[in-house]
Amino acid sequence: MSTSQRPLPRPSDITQPYWDAAAAHRLVVQQCRACGSKQFYPRCLCMKCASEDLEWAACSGQGSVYTYTINHRAPHEHFKARLPYVTAMIDLDEGVRMMANIVGDDALRTAIGARVRVVFEEAGDGVTLPQFELAGEP
Repeated sequence: MSTSQRPLPRPSDITQPYWDAAAAHRLVVQQCRACGSKQFYPRCLCMKCASEDLEWAACSGQGSVYTYTINHRAPHEHFKARLPYVTAMIDLDEGVRMMANIVGDDALRTAIGARVRVVFEEAGDGVTLPQFELAGEP
């Protein structure tokens, strides 16, 4: 990988269904068939009851900003052209938290509690990244 090429996730056997769903512009999280709890990031067992009986559940793609930061320094050459950009922890309406970027023309107006909705970014090499955009007032 050259220094200008964007670093991309490398799916594993556990995460591949998540990335396949993202490629189809669907957001999914794991749900335990034994206890019903949902979790993100993908794991090989339920973090609540330790069951290995997990399935993928569709999400609305809506949530709110738990916390965020505005990045003014690029951690990698690829991101210099995107400066400044917003990285946030998103509380999905389904009860799990995930990290993603807030994108769009008004991304720098991000605030804690702001409502967001998922959008999908074609990142190259067949990878689609779930990102979020502001969706209105909290």
